[in-house]
Amino acid sequence: MSENNSKQTFSDFNEFYTKGVEPLKKANPSFIRLDGKLKGNTRVVFGYFMYQNKKWKVNADTHIDRIKIAFDQLAKGNDPFVIKALRDNRGEYLAIKGQPVRDSKFYVFA
Repeated sequence: MSENNSKQTFSDFNEFYTKGVEPLKKANPSFIRLDGKLKGNTRVVFGYFMYQNKKWKVNADTHIDRIKIAFDQLAKGNDPFVIKALRDNRGEYLAIKGQPVRDSKFYVFA
């Protein structure tokens, strides 16, 4: 018998933050990343949200403070994201407007 490891899909980024990230951070105030680790990369998916009619997956090694930056921009009425092509042009990722491209610590892919 296999365990159901499906991750929740949120209707938008606001819901992703308020129902997925905030409760995690409240329960684990010491967490820097969604997976609770301090370093290392992972292909583990934390969850999904819809943005511009696409389903975006958020990797568990994404830093919570970067998600908060995007949430704060959204709360001010600004669209915090820019869609960029992966280097191999085989997909897309979200970047936060105004944040450095290198070492972004924000891993969200279509």
